[in-house]
Amino acid sequence: MTLKDKTLARRLYLILGILFITSLVVSNLIFKKFFYYYPFDVSIFGITLFEISVGILPYPITFLITDLISEIYGKKKANEVVIGGIFASFFAMGIIYVANAVPATDWSPVSDNLFSTVFGSTAIAVLASMLAYLFAQFVDIQIYHFWKRITQGKHLWLRNNFSTFLSQFIDTATVLLLLCSFGEIDWNLFGGLLLAGFLFKVLIAAVDTPFLYLGVYWFRKRFDLKINDEIPLD
Repeated sequence: MTLKDKTLARRLYLILGILFITSLVVSNLIFKKFFYYYPFDVSIFGITLFEISVGILPYPITFLITDLISEIYGKKKANEVVIGGIFASFFAMGIIYVANAVPATDWSPVSDNLFSTVFGSTAIAVLASMLAYLFAQFVDIQIYHFWKRITQGKHLWLRNNFSTFLSQFIDTATVLLLLCSFGEIDWNLFGGLLLAGFLFKVLIAAVDTPFLYLGVYWFRKRFDLKINDEIPLD
């Protein structure tokens, strides 16, 4: 690989990392708004099945990016991005803590109460999300590379979906368990939110498979990579 190609590869890795961290941090900031994404009234466990947090919208992007990085740059680089996302989220939480602590002026468009309502318990949500996210992302990367070895680099759709399905279920279940335990969400909503969140993530995982194929195809063509080849950045 030429110096020019290696420079480009590093820049693309940086861009993917930025997109990953942005998606993760944003998902933790907007999670308190819930929306309804299905045209029919389907109820289970006492709640409408397809009522979910908007925080779930950017979250599947993180799994798509880690799968792409795993495929092109390898397991080590995927783990580095995951760890970077954790530090970024806790740094954002620290800033929110300070912003919530300082008093608003009388003329501030956003009052202390309004700010606290939106961001006041973000720390608990971030903690729950980070514990779930850390576990789920490492599970995703491990399973992805397990299937990559088993299939000898073939059947990209299989390792993409199998790794994401299981890791997304783990993520959804863990974060809901923690949020219910902390009193952020009532326990009677747990079953419905678990099923709704998991089904939505499965749907998104299936939809993003063509985008993973497109990304892997472009990288392999641009950097002349064969199946199972990875770009070394160290």
